[in-house]
Amino acid sequence: MGMDERSVDPATEAFVAHRNLLFTVAYEMLGSATDAEDVLQETWLRWVGVDLGTVRDERAYLVRIVTRQALDRLRTLGRRKESYVGPWLPEPLLTTPDVAEDVELADSVSMAMLVVLETLAPVERAVFVLREVFDLEYDEIAQAVEKSPAAVRQIAYRARAHVAARRPRGAVSPAESRAALQAFQRAVETGNLQSLLDILAPDVVALSDGGGVKHALLRPVVGADKVARLLASLWYQRDVARSVEPAEVNGAPGLVVRVNGELDGVVALRVENGRIAGLYHVRNPEKLSRVARETPVSR
Repeated sequence: MGMDERSVDPATEAFVAHRNLLFTVAYEMLGSATDAEDVLQETWLRWVGVDLGTVRDERAYLVRIVTRQALDRLRTLGRRKESYVGPWLPEPLLTTPDVAEDVELADSVSMAMLVVLETLAPVERAVFVLREVFDLEYDEIAQAVEKSPAAVRQIAYRARAHVAARRPRGAVSPAESRAALQAFQRAVETGNLQSLLDILAPDVVALSDGGGVKHALLRPVVGADKVARLLASLWYQRDVARSVEPAEVNGAPGLVVRVNGELDGVVALRVENGRIAGLYHVRNPEKLSRVARETPVSR
């Protein structure tokens, strides 16, 4: 008899059914795909020890385990980030084209949003993600973060206000983002300073993360003039053959950069009013493992 549907045990089936959702919860809490995968592994080990007869709602139960594991990991990560060289940017993901169509999901995994989430305390971040992105009820979140529903309501209110004050404004259509990306790619490839100035928003912010391994900016560069000059100078180094190819990075248009044929980094872009308002350039080799193939995310 061959393997049929019934030979998969119920615990495995439930885990597989919710795996992409669990990965997305962990990734949005941690900003690191590598750590999110570790959290999924720990979640699985705990899940197989659970008596399924006592579980009313498998999705809620799994989200509860993954949240607790991610919170533990987030506290450890906080200590690692304190000694990090230069700005810490999230680990970029190549996402599938359908993510961009789900505006709320795309917004929640965008580099811009993940950078804002970095400014929240661990429990605030967990509550914000579970409430705003995954629409969980307060009492479900309360069980996951081990607080009372009333406390969770307060935390959610604070976290929402904190994110609202810092988050990028206004949704951008995928078409508008693609047009901005194409104009930016042309400007970068031709090295035309004026074309770069035309596509960059006046108050554009560029951040880069080399993790102390690769050369990167140690602090943000702000303003179209400075960012354009920086890009033009980077692009025209002698003896360096650079190429860029468009990619879907964290639910939005981005570029994969190769130098002399080798993967060198990923640039995620934030578009506002048809112009590039944010540039997130990740060069740390440890953070580039997720740009070889697409990673499924879901909510």
